[in-house]
Amino acid sequence: MTGIEELLLSRIRDVADYPEPGVMFKDITPLLADPGAFTALTDALAAVAASTGATKVVGLEARGFILGAPVAVRAGLGFIPVRKAGKLPGATLSQAYDLEYGSAKIEVHAEDLSADDRILIVDDVLATGGTAEASIELIRRAGAEVAGLAVLMELGFLGGRARLEPALAGAPLEALLVV
Repeated sequence: MTGIEELLLSRIRDVADYPEPGVMFKDITPLLADPGAFTALTDALAAVAASTGATKVVGLEARGFILGAPVAVRAGLGFIPVRKAGKLPGATLSQAYDLEYGSAKIEVHAEDLSADDRILIVDDVLATGGTAEASIELIRRAGAEVAGLAVLMELGFLGGRARLEPALAGAPLEALLVV
């Protein structure tokens, strides 16, 4: 394990039976509260942005905003939020996707993306990959290229990576931690 992995893991708190019995929730708020750990995380994700040749960062609601915005600033890139349906003003492009129980929809301002853009998608956790897969489709429908996906933590036992690899079409999926 690397020094940054140890630092990040030491600042992530396990919360048993949240949000429902049997779930071990990975709480990143202690990491965000620690300026050294948060800076290390931001630097690591900004390095991923540089290595992918990204021109903009997309953050997925809501914790992807918290991580993606400082990554974009550190990397000298623009930041674009991908929001739940109905949260963005004006004209949006939307993408529906299935959840365990039901479905959801995410949206982006399409005018914020162009054919010249290479987008790094940033989120806190990769679980089943449903939201990330929908964001990949949304970005491509807006005319931009997906440069990669970067997450703080991948819950490997949920199979999100296998689900996303075809959608990523060779773009990298970088997880700083795999649990």
